Amino acid sequence: MSGNYTKLYAALLCLGLLARCKSNPNKAEKIDTDLKKSSDVGGDEKVGVKDGNMIVQKKVQMNEELRRLQYEVYELEDRVYGNRKYGSKGLYGALKSCRADISDKKNGGDGKLVWTEPVDRVTDKEEEFNIGVDEHDKLVGVSEEFLKDRIARFNKYRTVLLKRQDEYEEKLEICDNDLKARKQGASSATAE
Repeated sequence: MSGNYTKLYAALLCLGLLARCKSNPNKAEKIDTDLKKSSDVGGDEKVGVKDGNMIVQKKVQMNEELRRLQYEVYELEDRVYGNRKYGSKGLYGALKSCRADISDKKNGGDGKLVWTEPVDRVTDKEEEFNIGVDEHDKLVGVSEEFLKDRIARFNKYRTVLLKRQDEYEEKLEICDNDLKARKQGASSATAE
């Protein structure tokens, strides 16, 4: 009886090892992208037949896809929080300025600044470099990250920043309307 359990255990162990090998999301796997009777749709897309099925296939170079995603996220973060290097204030800076205008006594404010939450940039990440000598005897610093992890991280950043963009646009619109009403109220009071 114990021989059967040993065989079962060995079979389950082999099956588990095979499953674990296949489940490593960071291993590069061979992908069949060959299409029969294919035609370009535009950009990276083609229509064609694969395994007897009519499909639309989008094939991208991962370096380009990662670059596009990172640029999109950095641009979105600059739109939300501004960019000190280029002197842009972003939605956050515009909201802060609007709140300062509202608090101004000439606009009916009390002269006290209204609190604005602190800047919370999502892409600020300390890179950790392994420092050493490379295969060409050059002193280098190297950081590594799994491609899927980097893509997942930047997709998360994009989701957070899109939400913050919506929040700041709404807060800024409310502030602008409040400021406009205060200015109209102040000009009506001086006219009387």
